[in-house]
Amino acid sequence: MQSRTILKTACSASPEAVPATAVPHATPYAAVLAAPGFCLGVQSHAGRIVEICFLPAQAEIAPQDGAAALAVQQLAAWLADPDYPFDLPLAAAGSPFQRRVWAAIAAIPRGTTASYGELAAGLASSARAVGGACRANPYPIVVPCHRVVARSAGFNGGLGGFAGHTGGLLLDIKRWLLRHEAPRRLDLRP
Repeated sequence: MQSRTILKTACSASPEAVPATAVPHATPYAAVLAAPGFCLGVQSHAGRIVEICFLPAQAEIAPQDGAAALAVQQLAAWLADPDYPFDLPLAAAGSPFQRRVWAAIAAIPRGTTASYGELAAGLASSARAVGGACRANPYPIVVPCHRVVARSAGFNGGLGGFAGHTGGLLLDIKRWLLRHEAPRRLDLRP
């Protein structure tokens, strides 16, 4: 059995969130998809996506079930076209407050960002609580928490944190995700 390098803190679910019987493979992932400079680990159980994790670049793992295959297909389509809409069977997750934050995040259009404070004001909450809900998001990219940034340019150049980190690979991934989704200019030259 092969072991994989995993950024445990890049994933939000605690180990008890995924039953041991849900992961019969040598890795906790039902699939691993390569992305530019990193990988996406997909966890699934009972026909639903349980979590998507950011991983260091590594060998891909072919999908082990239908839900993982669908996730890999849709994530690959999104990597090719950031306007690709997701329609994945996501497992129920989070507290009622976290689900409200994730719904607000999902409403942020591609190519734009919102600050933790702006989301907090719309939810009658605090920026810190919004940050905690972002950190707990089990479906990054599908629920695009990378679109939530710091209000001021002083903290990581305005990026804020990402998946509970304030530097390293995960902040590099956030930068890449935002560049990938940046509005594109149309070339109208004849």
